[in-house]
Amino acid sequence: MNLLPYHSETLVSALSKPEVLGHLIRVTAEVNYLDVRTRGDHTILFNGMVGQKGFRISRKVDKGDTFLPLVLGHVEETPRGSIIFLKYRLFPGAIFFLAFWSLVLLSFTGYYFGVDQNYFYGGICLLLAILNYGLALYFFNRQLKASRAIFYKLINFQLKD
Repeated sequence: MNLLPYHSETLVSALSKPEVLGHLIRVTAEVNYLDVRTRGDHTILFNGMVGQKGFRISRKVDKGDTFLPLVLGHVEETPRGSIIFLKYRLFPGAIFFLAFWSLVLLSFTGYYFGVDQNYFYGGICLLLAILNYGLALYFFNRQLKASRAIFYKLINFQLKD
């Protein structure tokens, strides 16, 4: 488990670059929350965009999830298949709120430990900051595992833990 909500990996596939991108294009749709018809399509596994240079996708979910990883990737052609470079990270809004609340709680911790000399309140704030960050990592890694499993199944890989 990483100490940051970030994961990267490199996959080697026997599929060619057009085949990998073709598989992704078939199961990826651009997000349109105003169109209710796109929600019922069970062939769509990812939301996002797939281009010739790379892709920016996230797993399709029925309800919002703050810790859903954003998958950034690009595919390189090789003589025997392709190499897929993947980066999983939180969405920018989730990073902002995680950083904001971590800084607020750590600021209160510093205030209570340094200025006010109230170690009880400082300890509570520090515990809440650690709990906030720990839960964010836990939920990110849980969603990461689910997203990786779907992506691996899509390109015929086996997930080994």
